[in-house]
Amino acid sequence: MGVFTYESEVVTSIPPAKMFKACILDSDKLIPKIVPQAFKSVEYIEGNGEPGSIKKVTFAEGSEFNCMKQKVEAVDKENFVYSYSVIEGDALMNKLEKITYETKLEPSATGGSVCKTTSKYYTIDDFELKEEGIKAGKEKALELFKAVEAYLLANPDAY
Repeated sequence: MGVFTYESEVVTSIPPAKMFKACILDSDKLIPKIVPQAFKSVEYIEGNGEPGSIKKVTFAEGSEFNCMKQKVEAVDKENFVYSYSVIEGDALMNKLEKITYETKLEPSATGGSVCKTTSKYYTIDDFELKEEGIKAGKEKALELFKAVEAYLLANPDAY
């Protein structure tokens, strides 16, 4: 088993508290509403969002994947840190044991925030991740982030 780590960073004009609430804490309701082509549904199988909770994400029709299960690893509302793992589903392609994501929102000098994400891919056997697959996943995550940002800019009183 190998572990491949990738980091990314994106800047937004939205303050950390507001972005964390919309993009992390309320994402299960907000993202299917504003990006229906991404997710059909998100439902908790165990728990209700606290560490240890398991949720099932069903992708929209036409998506590359069907569904996945995510386990919430950590939620730090004061420091705007959220961590979860993809533990089951076709997104793992029978080649990955799990994928762990940690997202941290930090204040920027301009009043917005910097979103830092660390992704760790735990491979099965000697499977080697291709850069194209990582890039495609990052682009999809960025699209969701930008959709939430656009929603918040268009609806300043939403959160």
